[in-house]
Amino acid sequence: MREDTHTNHLLQLVRQKGTLRPSDLDEMGVPRVYLTRLTASGQLEKVGRGLYRLPESPLSEHDSLVAVATRVPQAVFCLLTALQFHELTTQLPRQIWIAMPRGSHTPRIDYPPVKMIQFSGEAYAQGIEEHKRDQVTLRVYGIAKTIADCFKHRNKIGLDVALEALKDARSRKKVSADDLWHYAKICRVANVMRPYLEAVE
Repeated sequence: MREDTHTNHLLQLVRQKGTLRPSDLDEMGVPRVYLTRLTASGQLEKVGRGLYRLPESPLSEHDSLVAVATRVPQAVFCLLTALQFHELTTQLPRQIWIAMPRGSHTPRIDYPPVKMIQFSGEAYAQGIEEHKRDQVTLRVYGIAKTIADCFKHRNKIGLDVALEALKDARSRKKVSADDLWHYAKICRVANVMRPYLEAVE
């Protein structure tokens, strides 16, 4: 009976949350071996290290982001990944780009591949938006902050990508010049961005 109760509780929880982690079982006082059993019986599937979900769950376009956010809650999706989230790039990044506070270690995640950039102070803390996907909170930099970050890290992603995002966001009225200036100063790229901002006004 106890075994059935644990199984039912776990399956109920994963339906609510979308994904399960071993720590969820610890909180419920359920032995972690249940994850192994439910995976072996096909009732759960492993989608990453320490991350499980129901096999019939529809794949969402944000599955990779959900997997990373579940494993690394303090990560903020940035640069190419944030551009893709905000539909501001034609690039399809091969890695999930995340910002972490300076001094952080690169998270050990088997899948998806992660590219970590260390941000410090306000450059890390400012401009974070929270979006719910599959019952998981995704922390993503907003459009203005992401564009400023792209100019700051233009050597990593290419100036053309930053310019494309800036033009696209302004032409579609997704961002104001004031917001762009605000984050250009925080990211210390006001001088770099000034001529491009003036050109798209």
